[in-house]
Amino acid sequence: MPTPTPTPAPLDPILEDQRIADAVKRGATMEEIAKLREPIANSPQEAIRALKTGNSRFFSGSARRPELSAAERRSQILAQTPFAVVLSCSDSRVPTEIVFDQGLGTLFITRVAGNVIETGTLGSIEYGIGHLKSHVVVVLGHEGCGAVKAALLPPEERARETENIQALLNSIVPAVSRIPKIRDEKAKLREAVVANVRQQVQNLKKVKFVQNAITSGKIAVIGAFYEITSGAVDFFETDEELRLAQTDYANRSWRTHLT
Repeated sequence: MPTPTPTPAPLDPILEDQRIADAVKRGATMEEIAKLREPIANSPQEAIRALKTGNSRFFSGSARRPELSAAERRSQILAQTPFAVVLSCSDSRVPTEIVFDQGLGTLFITRVAGNVIETGTLGSIEYGIGHLKSHVVVVLGHEGCGAVKAALLPPEERARETENIQALLNSIVPAVSRIPKIRDEKAKLREAVVANVRQQVQNLKKVKFVQNAITSGKIAVIGAFYEITSGAVDFFETDEELRLAQTDYANRSWRTHLT
């Protein structure tokens, strides 16, 4: 039986940039430039690794902040090939491409306060999986999320919000209502954010289209938590890691004041 040909590893970004720069100098066409750009990832595992590596560059102060030449930007009109879909919060302090140190055309992002799964975000995610062939879907929560904080308020206080804001908060309430009673407000909010990420990941995995993509090995669906203070992202690649993350956060020394 012939040995299967292994999938080639993505080209080193620096070498790729130089190759594209040389092509631009030669006056290459948009089509030629587009063909030179190698995929960042060819599998869910490679996609997750690329996100981790990019975030490591960001929080360590060595971000590359990938930029494209005018010719490369024009070549983007031909097609988009994002390797990851990210469902993140609308919070202005969570600029997804910057957090993962990615450039144009690499991430397919849908943003909504509280990073919740609803018709619009789900349709966008399904498009990224089915049409753009992205390899991973990340539900990204973050430190100090205002939507999650509002979902922790008593019902009478949430009732003061507009109808649409109440509907949004109601998508978060079931997850945060089950967290332990914690006096430390910062600890409580962090626990709630992770609980919400876990719930939204579970909601996404219940969708038949997404289930089929996971079963076939086309994608992975994971959770993540962005710490604004440090710039670091914690990745939760399995349901067990999400569950343990909640326990871990609750048990940290600065979270000892339980009721």
